[in-house]
Amino acid sequence: MKILSRPDELGSGAAALAIGVFDGVHLGHQEVIRRMVQYAGVHQASAVVATFDRHPNAVIAPDRTPPAIQTTTQRLRVFADLGTDATWLIRFDEAFSRQTGEAFVRALARGFRRVVAVCVGSGFQFGHRRSGDVALLRRLGAELGFAVEAVDPLAVDGQTISSTRIRDAIREGDLAAAGRLLGRRYSLAGRVVRGDQLGRQLGFPTANLDVAGLILPPNGVYAVRAATAEAEFRGVMNIGLRPTVPGAERPVRVEVHLLDAALELYNQELTVTPLARLRDEMRFDSLAALQAQIRQDVAAARAISG
Repeated sequence: MKILSRPDELGSGAAALAIGVFDGVHLGHQEVIRRMVQYAGVHQASAVVATFDRHPNAVIAPDRTPPAIQTTTQRLRVFADLGTDATWLIRFDEAFSRQTGEAFVRALARGFRRVVAVCVGSGFQFGHRRSGDVALLRRLGAELGFAVEAVDPLAVDGQTISSTRIRDAIREGDLAAAGRLLGRRYSLAGRVVRGDQLGRQLGFPTANLDVAGLILPPNGVYAVRAATAEAEFRGVMNIGLRPTVPGAERPVRVEVHLLDAALELYNQELTVTPLARLRDEMRFDSLAALQAQIRQDVAAARAISG
């Protein structure tokens, strides 16, 4: 799948577009993208997702920016799995935020040369002060020659699927519910950064993940499946404040110990899929007691299938 910074990088030929933030790429988002891929196939066009490099609120209303369900890399991977040929990853900055909905659509049509279809959620709004909506898309589509498909929301368990609902499920630790809404098992990802090497000293080296801006499950210890771009491993993940460590800083940390693997993963993105929650985070009287508990956690993780 190509990653575009500008529409004209797609080259010649027609394009069918799915436009949205697509945080989580849940079942509702997937339906929008599937409709777009169908249009692309019928019209022999490129299937293109147009999305943003950050949540628009990060620029428009920073104090109301929701934590992300996925990293950008995770979103791009799901787009590719759904049959997308290219993703236009729009840099959402202050200048872009001032663009009206109509100006955005006209620039999009010029940039892609020939747009055959635009697929969005039925409630999609865009442009400065939300000046763009489905009605505007239909009016401009009639003028500029592209079809518009507005996809109604999907429901699971009698409620509409939304990114907000998924974030709530993750925050509450109901990862099975989050998975039902996502259409796949919930996973989190982050770039591996240097820690204080305490895990290595205890005999259980960990990969410390940069998860800034992501929604996280409740603090605790989890049996997980962890994957790099090249390989997959079983592991144990701790999310928490490390209350046993004297003088430890108190931001929440995500640390993953890989079973039967000793790898240098710094600056790589590690994707972690929780399989089971093993226990709450606990404070121990000594590092030796913590070490003994970690041994038990590793044994428990090995016994879990998934």
